Amino acid sequence: MNRDLVEAMKHGIKRLREWPSDKIHLFHHNDTDGLTSGAILKKAFERDGYSVERVSLEKPYPAVLKKIFDMNGEIIVFADFAGRIDPIIARMNGGRNLVIILDHHEAEKSGDDHVINLDPELFGLKGDRDISASVTCYHFARLMNEENEDMAWVASLGAVGDEFFVDGKLVSENLEVTLEAVRQGKVSIDESSREGYRYIFKAAKGDMYGVEFEDYLDTLGGVGFYQNGPEMGVRVCLEGFSEESDEMVGRLRKIKDERFSSEIDRLRRGGLKITPHIQWFSVGERFSPMGVKMIGVFCDYIKRLDFIDADKYIAGFQVIPNTLPGFGEIEINQVKVSMRVPPAMEDRIRGGEIMGLNKLLPEATAKLGGFSDACHSLTAATTVDIGKEQQLVDEMEKILNQR
Repeated sequence: MNRDLVEAMKHGIKRLREWPSDKIHLFHHNDTDGLTSGAILKKAFERDGYSVERVSLEKPYPAVLKKIFDMNGEIIVFADFAGRIDPIIARMNGGRNLVIILDHHEAEKSGDDHVINLDPELFGLKGDRDISASVTCYHFARLMNEENEDMAWVASLGAVGDEFFVDGKLVSENLEVTLEAVRQGKVSIDESSREGYRYIFKAAKGDMYGVEFEDYLDTLGGVGFYQNGPEMGVRVCLEGFSEESDEMVGRLRKIKDERFSSEIDRLRRGGLKITPHIQWFSVGERFSPMGVKMIGVFCDYIKRLDFIDADKYIAGFQVIPNTLPGFGEIEINQVKVSMRVPPAMEDRIRGGEIMGLNKLLPEATAKLGGFSDACHSLTAATTVDIGKEQQLVDEMEKILNQR
């Protein structure tokens, strides 16, 4: 583990324990990496004697941050997002609360003493290769209390769920934690596949491949975001599967399959808009009642289909509802844009031949006054005002033409 990051985490734990509060407000992402991160931190904080108020978010939207930072004198923890918006958080917080960020996306540091940014990207690690948010949270938890090593398998699941493999395998910190889980008898590795290693998790219902476990949690957190799915997802990570969780996943998968099938038919009939470098579409509100994470899942799903141009970026837009679990009615009035790239473009981005999404999308979004946070080179998402979809695509084309 990176020595500087370990020391920074120790400092963060010291500040946490010195802060005059025994309550933690925990906000975490709703995909597999985010749900496992939330589960790890919930258990670790409660073991340390804290009460935890936990809320799953699809993104830390500005309107949400405004509500969060009405707090005063509290401990606020962000997991699997917020590394990039440290300066915004510092400005909104104004030194009133202790804020800890445990992310793994591209990051920026404000230097504010009340915002402790433990994003490994600030310490030389790559969030889309070396370390997931769950593994970041696991290291923090284990430094708090060695008993938390029993959550190595949960951290490994988050790493597998984010699917940032090198030659089909986990590497670096993601691999080390997975090997720890292997030694504990919670995970095994199947090396027989030509496409890469397969990670097998020991579950009460029997052995389960990581890709199956990921789909289970992503369904709960993404499809079921507005139907209490993230709560069930965290419960599965901490308590195991149940008839209730199986029933919920089955019901949600039917919704997803229906919405995805209908949208693919629409795209095949000419619903895909084409520019020199980008192929894009908008689902509007047609994915309801699914959460807006699903626009990214859908982009990932279609990137190998025959109607997709293998040499163009993929962008999908979905309207964000003006209501959020844990916050109620809240005026957002924006669309989420998620971007992916077809497989043929991935190595070109990794090799620096073409622009990564972590540079392209935030740069274009900033020109329209939109909001950027958790972005990787091969996967990225931001938000812009409703009605600015075409403008965003045009801005990206300008940037790409300049390059």
